[in-house]
Amino acid sequence: MKLSHWLPCLQWGRTYNRASASQDGLAAVIVTLMLIPQSLAYAMLAGLPPVTGLYASILPLLAYAVFGTSRTLAVGPVAVVSLMTAASLTPLFPAGSPEYIGAAMLLALLSGLLLAAMAMLRLGFVANFLSHPVVSGFISASGILIAVGQLKHLLGVSASGENLLHLLPELLQALPQTHWPTLIIGLLSLAWLGWARGYLKQTLQRLGLSAQLAGNLAKAGPVLAIVVAIIAVSLLHLQQAGVKVVGSVPQGLPGLTLPTLNLELAVQLLPAALLISLVGFVESVSVGQTLAAKRRQRIQPDNELLGLGAANLSAAFSGGFPVTGGFARSVVNYDAGAQTPMAGVFTAIGIGVSVMLLTPLLHDLPQAVLAATIIVAVLSLVDLRSLRHTWRYSRQDGAAQAATLFGVLLIGVEAGILIGVGLSLLLFLWRTSQPHMAVVGQVPGSEHFRNVERFAVVESPSVLSLRVDESLYFPNARYLEDRIGELIASRPQVRHLVLMCPGVNLIDASALDSLHAIVERLHAAGVQLHLSEVKGPVMDQLRRSDFLERFAGQVFISQFQALKHLAPQLTRETLERADTPSPIRDERNVS
Repeated sequence: MKLSHWLPCLQWGRTYNRASASQDGLAAVIVTLMLIPQSLAYAMLAGLPPVTGLYASILPLLAYAVFGTSRTLAVGPVAVVSLMTAASLTPLFPAGSPEYIGAAMLLALLSGLLLAAMAMLRLGFVANFLSHPVVSGFISASGILIAVGQLKHLLGVSASGENLLHLLPELLQALPQTHWPTLIIGLLSLAWLGWARGYLKQTLQRLGLSAQLAGNLAKAGPVLAIVVAIIAVSLLHLQQAGVKVVGSVPQGLPGLTLPTLNLELAVQLLPAALLISLVGFVESVSVGQTLAAKRRQRIQPDNELLGLGAANLSAAFSGGFPVTGGFARSVVNYDAGAQTPMAGVFTAIGIGVSVMLLTPLLHDLPQAVLAATIIVAVLSLVDLRSLRHTWRYSRQDGAAQAATLFGVLLIGVEAGILIGVGLSLLLFLWRTSQPHMAVVGQVPGSEHFRNVERFAVVESPSVLSLRVDESLYFPNARYLEDRIGELIASRPQVRHLVLMCPGVNLIDASALDSLHAIVERLHAAGVQLHLSEVKGPVMDQLRRSDFLERFAGQVFISQFQALKHLAPQLTRETLERADTPSPIRDERNVS
């Protein structure tokens, strides 16, 4: 395998030029301004010192630039993964303690190793087990849970809990202790950040700025909130009045350090690391594919696993915590004109310079401002309307989405997503255990066959045509036997049964045994089984068994050929009729 397959940087690096560097540099400036407040805020959300958010935004960006395939994905701390980190570690250690920080680094290490191993084994498809409704429900619930969890910082009170049932009562009890200066700072920050997100760009455009420049300046809204808040706290001595601030932030680049190497702790954190890896990978790939499609580019899921694995390993050895590709930052990176992952490298340089020069200025930054930054960011992730749309389209998917949503809100992050995934798989097995099977007949004047319950079609009294619209495997093998037995019992004139298989992509060993049983029962009833429209891979499977030799029937290339051979006169007369009918039940369904 070519080295460039695992090192995509060799591909875009050959054509990198000054024009690309200029666009990447501009995008990096904008993303850096956005990433600094977000990194501080998401570290606080994860229960870590704010500076760890900056640490997690330096080496991971460099690692992803080497191994990642997306040209515009911005890697770093994100809200959902930060919440999952806190949910995993808070029951084990006091937030912010050295043990907690070491465990966060170990969590990043485990996540990086899992992602890298999945890349080597080409297991990118594993993320498909997280269905879109489950991911949507999880993200919406996480956004609500994060926003409610940050209210304690806006109120200046103490409250904790891993779900709404714990958080809300504690917040209500703490309301009388609300610290009013903190609340005022938080509300003003919320109002500014919300207004800046929705209206600042239009306001700047009305003042004469170009749309691009106005959009870029609007992205710096959180930075302005931080600057103003720091100045206000410093001049008005609000820290002495009880306003909680970030405090001393270490100055200088992070050194390379080993995470906590505790085998017992690693085993305990492994399930959480796996969930964080899968959720982070799904979020990252979804964003990367969406942005790549806009430029007619492609990303490779297995390479993305390696890129994200390298990013998390880098975070583990530089004092960080689990990271992944962020939606908002990646969109900003794309809109700002980033051409290659070098934009991430320039962003890492910008964060590094900030860590070396600006961290002493963050001492007086109120925690309420960071909480407001988180709330405004995560509320954009909440999409409760999708639950209604999903429920209307598919009750099963809607149930899985609702179970995930309420599981996260009422039980906890890990339990919620496990409930959603488990219910999705159970509903899939239930749905496929009773596959749709349709008795079909010939449409007059054509060689097409359609459902007898939906169309005015012609049936042969001696040939039963049964279309199976699902792969045949162990959950539905017995159902196939029962359905065929029921149909044959109700049609005493039938002498041939043609199993029409255009929707069958697999016949497993259990289904093969059922087909043998069906053949024996049909022979006892004087009926011969035939197959039609069997796909090539399925035929290859059947040839590896003795079924084709033993079932004594024929395999037809099409259902028309089967009826032409088994009921030639009726088929010919039906074909000669030119009055093609319209559906007799549901005009929208032509199956």
